[in-house]
Amino acid sequence: MADDGRIRPLHLPATTLELLIGWLHMHLITLDALDGGSRLQMFQARPQTLVRLQPLIADGLISSVPVREPQQTFSLFTWLNNGGVVMDWLIAGVDPQDAGQERIPTGVLSIGDFSRWLKLSRTHLARKLRDAEALGSVGWLGRRGHSVMWISNEFYSEYLTAQAVKLAIIDAALATCMEQATG
Repeated sequence: MADDGRIRPLHLPATTLELLIGWLHMHLITLDALDGGSRLQMFQARPQTLVRLQPLIADGLISSVPVREPQQTFSLFTWLNNGGVVMDWLIAGVDPQDAGQERIPTGVLSIGDFSRWLKLSRTHLARKLRDAEALGSVGWLGRRGHSVMWISNEFYSEYLTAQAVKLAIIDAALATCMEQATG
């Protein structure tokens, strides 16, 4: 393969590499916080493993049925520009003490404010939220647009499951890389 003149190494711009490493650091910090591990420290001690780690994570994500075919509400938002950010924002607005409720209040009060913050079309975001509302995944505690938006416990669980699957893929990929690096 090294003699194949058609193959040229891909050189990422520094900004792209910084974003990728930042994304990875965020997930390793999360994993370490869950179990007191030292994944971030291990990666930082061997940053050259990124060249093997990133393809393993990508392969894991692509081959994962739960990632490729997410549950109903998660899937609905996945196809929206910044859909992940929409879901992250909704979940970030949840008070952990409310997480067990059937209808979990979020920090969203206005679709207009929400769409401006996300730099999304208000109309497009409202359409997706109505689709999610039809599924019973979101709603309003009072009058639409004049009260707090809620998310269903099922949607909350979908989100947590998707994050757990992603973290498990990253964890397994890192373990494989570290095993290869030391053995």
